[in-house]
Amino acid sequence: MSDYHEPWEQLSSECRDVHRALISVKEEIEAVDWYHQRACVATDEALARILRHNRDEEIEHACMTLEWLRRTMPEWDIQLKRYLFTTGEIVGESPLAKGHAEAGAQSTAPLAETSGLKLGNLGSPLVGGSV
Repeated sequence: MSDYHEPWEQLSSECRDVHRALISVKEEIEAVDWYHQRACVATDEALARILRHNRDEEIEHACMTLEWLRRTMPEWDIQLKRYLFTTGEIVGESPLAKGHAEAGAQSTAPLAETSGLKLGNLGSPLVGGSV
């Protein structure tokens, strides 16, 4: 199990399932890239259509696994809702990016404020977040 960074036997079954999902998403996205490149250079239109079809199926597989991750890990749900299907600037939508733009790159306060990082009293977050 060389894909694991921690001893496999110490990981819970839930952790191993998340790992499986993340590896699967990575593989599906890699396959999307392969099929997309092949479709872009195919000189036969019938072959190009097949390759685009294969690419789109890989996108479907990646999306299904992302949905499983969204349902399984709350932070995926939060971030996907924050960024997907929006129309504004992608980076501009991030509270972290907004904080850095307002405070300048020297300040680390936005990271603590938006990540739920707790300092001092470990029982209370800095700004209305939760861990």
